[in-house]
Amino acid sequence: MLSSKLAIVTGGGSGIGRAICKKLADSGAQVIVADQNKSDAENTVNSLSGKGNSSFQMDVCKADDVLRLQEFIHSFEHPPSILVNCAGITQDSTLLKMTQKQWQDVMNVNLNSVFMMSQLVARQAVNSKAPLSIVNVSSIVGKIGNFGQTNYSATKAGVIGFTKSAARELATKNVRVNAILPGFIRTPMTEAMPPKVLETMISMVPQRRLGEPEEIANAVLFLASDMSSYVTGTTLEVTGGLGM
Repeated sequence: MLSSKLAIVTGGGSGIGRAICKKLADSGAQVIVADQNKSDAENTVNSLSGKGNSSFQMDVCKADDVLRLQEFIHSFEHPPSILVNCAGITQDSTLLKMTQKQWQDVMNVNLNSVFMMSQLVARQAVNSKAPLSIVNVSSIVGKIGNFGQTNYSATKAGVIGFTKSAARELATKNVRVNAILPGFIRTPMTEAMPPKVLETMISMVPQRRLGEPEEIANAVLFLASDMSSYVTGTTLEVTGGLGM
């Protein structure tokens, strides 16, 4: 399905990002796993099927690291066909207690990096007249908000707005831009929650369960592939019904 296509996944070293890398590689893509943690990125690469997958250590917030990635991409035979912006962090606090640093750190990773990475890869695609699918991992929190997450909610809402605007600008240039809105997904963070907190979370979901990282990866595969060739500027909620 993705044979001969080059994919970049930020935040690919763990969790949902790793599941996305595996799904893309299993579908034939050559994957660049970009992550701040070198060991995590390498571990993901070692778990992937196929040949030619590689890791790239970078801080997605730093322009210099994005430029290093640009040089790294030039070593491949063709420009990326897929970009998945999955890097993200949380620094939760109520609005009245949140520090400027907590706000700015989350803004840098969750939103500013989406701009820098998308601009880099889209420019290469347009200059080479190559097709490109950008998939931004937002969150249902960007639509409905969440207590103690004004910073996180703002960035994820920003990703949705960015996605729609970029899709409009790039639609005639053979570049599609879409967003995934995950709900409550099973990750090491959710598994470490107190049982009562987890039960409360699950009770909010109409399907009464957590989502699995692989279910997010399935949605990414759809938007990254030609199965969604007439889809751009959309948001796909993978939430078990949360947010209805």
